Amino acid sequence: MEIKQLLTFKNAAENLNFTQTAKILNFAQSSVTAQIKSLEEEIGKPLFERLGKRLILTEAGHQFKLYAEKMIKLSEEAITVVNAEEEPTGTLIIGAQESQCTYRLPPILKEFKAAFPKVKLVFKPAHSDEMARNHLMEGLLDVAFFMDLSKPEGSLRVEQLIKEELKLVVSPNHPKPVLSLNDLKDETLLLTEMGCSYRMIFEDSLKSARVFPLDKIEFSSIEAIKQCVIAGLGVALLPEMVVKKDIQEGRMKEIPWKGSESSLFTQIAWHKDKWITPPLEAFINLTRQIFLSDDYFS
Repeated sequence: MEIKQLLTFKNAAENLNFTQTAKILNFAQSSVTAQIKSLEEEIGKPLFERLGKRLILTEAGHQFKLYAEKMIKLSEEAITVVNAEEEPTGTLIIGAQESQCTYRLPPILKEFKAAFPKVKLVFKPAHSDEMARNHLMEGLLDVAFFMDLSKPEGSLRVEQLIKEELKLVVSPNHPKPVLSLNDLKDETLLLTEMGCSYRMIFEDSLKSARVFPLDKIEFSSIEAIKQCVIAGLGVALLPEMVVKKDIQEGRMKEIPWKGSESSLFTQIAWHKDKWITPPLEAFINLTRQIFLSDDYFS
């Protein structure tokens, strides 16, 4: 099988439309069909099937897509390494949650793009730390950021960067200046998705205190949670970095609380067996340099 066939398959698997794939790759549609047929003959199983007018991946197609992405990525890495003396090119696929993308990564990305303008950066949303770990293990990400407790990581190389503080926040018009854990049974909890480390800390603290609030709303967006807090719809436990400015400017207020003693850290991680290309090494080093510098918090 050829890299050209793998690229065609990857695009077709993503948009599930041979005509659209042909337009993206500037091929004739017959060429796309022929390349997919050739791959299927080599593999010995169909990769796509048609259900009416819909094109869908078969189970073999789903399995092969993971390996096709790895082979394409490995090909790009090989070209990058061989041409290391020239200006680095290639792609870095980065996994990060919304809070990291919004509040932690912009200064890193700005400096990295200035130093490596030909390296393409692709961000894949990681709605939970567990998702980011799984994607690293499967080779779908080059590097990932997550916010989690310190714990053994097996096949991943994980570095702690910043200790994160958590803030319990409410609308500035909330009637109570202080909320005990017991008081939270009567509040609406505004929560991130399942698998989020600080949601788990929040719920574990409540469970330990035998407090079981009945009213909960779950969101996929931290920014949506913030707007609901400001509107007085409930209480939320969020990282300080996402609410610090809102508290300072009076859009929400912090309520003292005593929860878990566990420390939460922003961490950077990659697979221990990952081939560290020059752009990836530079990205990791730049992240360390910026996150660990005194100027980052000034």
